[in-house]
Amino acid sequence: MGAPGKASTGIGRGGSLGVRCLLLSIVACTAMVVDRRTPYLEPVRDALSLVVYPVQLAVDTPSRAWRWASESLAERAALLEENRRLKRELLYSSARLQRLEALEAENARLRELLDSTAQITDRVLVAEILAVDLDPYRQRFMVNRGSLDGAYVGQALLDANGIVGQLVDVSPMTAEAVLITDADHAVPVVVNRNGLRTIAVGTGDAGRLRLPYLTNSADIEVGDLLLSSGLGGVFPAGYPVGRVIEVRRRPGQSFADVIAEPAAALDRDREVLLVWTNDDVTGLADARPAGRLRARVAAPPADAAEPDGDGASPDAPSEVETDARVADVRSEP
Repeated sequence: MGAPGKASTGIGRGGSLGVRCLLLSIVACTAMVVDRRTPYLEPVRDALSLVVYPVQLAVDTPSRAWRWASESLAERAALLEENRRLKRELLYSSARLQRLEALEAENARLRELLDSTAQITDRVLVAEILAVDLDPYRQRFMVNRGSLDGAYVGQALLDANGIVGQLVDVSPMTAEAVLITDADHAVPVVVNRNGLRTIAVGTGDAGRLRLPYLTNSADIEVGDLLLSSGLGGVFPAGYPVGRVIEVRRRPGQSFADVIAEPAAALDRDREVLLVWTNDDVTGLADARPAGRLRARVAAPPADAAEPDGDGASPDAPSEVETDARVADVRSEP
């Protein structure tokens, strides 16, 4: 008589666990739907982000400690040689900077004479990369700056060599960024040699960009430097984006196959610069709420219509339209 009683108790427990599992599944699905369609769970998500941030720092602490120990144990002779080399480079850079400052002052005077407004960068902020997305189909990473530092969705990121990408998801203390080589990203560029404007599209490969909207007759050559055009107001104008490494003109087809190499060291950067291009953008960033913000990044269409006579497709998205899609600054839950 005792054995049946134990069996019935086990069945009751199994049924209780099944009910609990069902209830938890319903609660989880309901929370996902509410989070997707309403903003009510944003405070909870922000609070969780603040709780997880110390964990991210703790995970990053061993690598920081290892780098610090490696640098501390470096040979004295190597450090002295590096110090001498850096002093020489600093001397050369200072001499060039003096000339650049003179040219900048002269340029400002000329702009005043022409009643023009100088578009210069007046604020940058260093951000450290905390984590990199391991998904091979996503070129994204996390930085240790957020809305509390004035960062905003769509903000451009630079390194020492050129444009890196832009922010697409901002939390109070961290932000998610997308590289310009992401398959869903595009940036308006201009060829430095002749002023030809086009669009550079990510390929999903950190070392390659495509220029899909250039016809076979377009004036593009290997070695051409691509600069940001500044159209759309997302990326500041005049910064290096990449350099053309391959041009294949395909007879019988409308468009040439043009490949460029990014100027920035996308797979080697440890720090990036957040850029504010003017006071208006800074004011917009400071006016944004401290909650989590997101932006969608849309890729240009895969198909393009027949080109017109000036080397570009009439149905290809313009630089302003593409940059507006790239920024697409919208807050969503």
